[in-house]
Amino acid sequence: MLSDQELANLVRAPLATDATPVPTQLVSSDEYLPIAQTERQKQVEARMNALGDEWGRRNGLSRRRFFQTAAGMATAFVAMNDVYGPLFGATPAEAKSVDLAQARAEGLKDQFIMDVHTHFLRDDTRLVGFAKMREAVGKAGWNPELVGKPQTVDDLKYPNWFKEIYLDSDTKVALISGSPSEEPRDWFLTNDMKRDARTKVNDWAGSRRCLSHAVFAPGYPGWMDEVDRAIEVDKPDSWKGYTVGDNTNKQLAHHPWRMDDEKLVYPFYEKIVKAGYDIVCVHKGLFAPSVAQQFPNLTAYAGVDDVGKAAKDWPNIRFVIYHSAYRWVGGRPEDAWAQFEQTGRLEWTSDLADIPAKYGVTNVYGDLGQLFAMTAVAEPRLAAALMGMLVKGLGSDHVVWGTDALWTGSPQWQIEGLRRLEIPEEMQKKYGYAPLGPADGPLKRAIFGENSAKMYRYEVKKAAWRDDRFAALKADYERAGRAPSNLRYGYVVPG
Repeated sequence: MLSDQELANLVRAPLATDATPVPTQLVSSDEYLPIAQTERQKQVEARMNALGDEWGRRNGLSRRRFFQTAAGMATAFVAMNDVYGPLFGATPAEAKSVDLAQARAEGLKDQFIMDVHTHFLRDDTRLVGFAKMREAVGKAGWNPELVGKPQTVDDLKYPNWFKEIYLDSDTKVALISGSPSEEPRDWFLTNDMKRDARTKVNDWAGSRRCLSHAVFAPGYPGWMDEVDRAIEVDKPDSWKGYTVGDNTNKQLAHHPWRMDDEKLVYPFYEKIVKAGYDIVCVHKGLFAPSVAQQFPNLTAYAGVDDVGKAAKDWPNIRFVIYHSAYRWVGGRPEDAWAQFEQTGRLEWTSDLADIPAKYGVTNVYGDLGQLFAMTAVAEPRLAAALMGMLVKGLGSDHVVWGTDALWTGSPQWQIEGLRRLEIPEEMQKKYGYAPLGPADGPLKRAIFGENSAKMYRYEVKKAAWRDDRFAALKADYERAGRAPSNLRYGYVVPG
């Protein structure tokens, strides 16, 4: 977690940022320090707000209400194109017309989207830094509604997770993930809690709308006993581990591990394969140089030099590398872009993309959680480059959609970001990247859901999500006048 001293220099995102359809500065969970809003992000924010005022008035709406519409979302990407260049498929004609933008949204709302990387916090969490920051803002008088009012972390718990995922986005199926800690109270959710939430969602929906991980923590006391118990009792859809050990309290991380550790980890692989499992998700990356300076003992475990051998030794396991090992989240986006411009590579994502060719394997996948959200708002050309290198190296059928929501709010803006993103032609030609194509084209359909559906044996055509209780609930919600919050729930550096 961020220290009290670090938190003292941050504020909660909902209180320090405008509720724009797309974030205009980096939002962090409590895993890493965010960076200050860049000059270009300030330009984007100003442009978004100016267009929101102008085009909102044309439609008889306040800026806030306009930003809650499909036209408001299109406006955000028009503003980003104005600042960063034409990277997103959005036009002023669409953005100016609520009806035109809504027609486009209606045409895409049934697109199958399977988010295999979502989080919420347990009811008894002690990770209350978020609440402390809300109280500090109230005391400072920045938000009069918070003055003298105790604050909670409810925005990061199940009810808001449900609203942001299933009502305020086009997500059809979500996977509940988690994070372990040497301090048992600091697990985001226990394996039982994830199982219970999955059961609750699916029973309510009347269909399979939710999947869940079981977290495994090599080296922790009794960790293999917990694996046995989870197999027997929780019956997870897949497994999740953190090679840095305790990612929440890195100062307590006494049990980092390598994916290719034959003595420690291979018995785990053997056990789950015998139990019928073939998906292992592993957190990698999110370890900018500033984090490496603070935790040099963990840096070697955050990269991907252990992935190739493990994948080759266990060809019947699909290894999904979360965040696609992108290192620079929490680092300066201009440094990451400079690295790509100079070398055509990005630590450690390029190394990940090289693994299939280098090791002759076909069982390595890349998840887009955090890296897409952060690069799309900080340096969209980076987002394009990352998509290009992952598709080229891993294959379009080995890149999966994950958002790491709720930290950055409802994932709808990320969904729209990928729907509209295209790799610039000069980048395609220079690096041999394939175009991403239209929002409902084969490549984006594969990434948004088809790849994960195949992996998790989810039969999309036979699934009941089109007519289940959630579908009816969302239809009622939209008829009543949907009201996405456009809030983010992490931390930002105050302006």
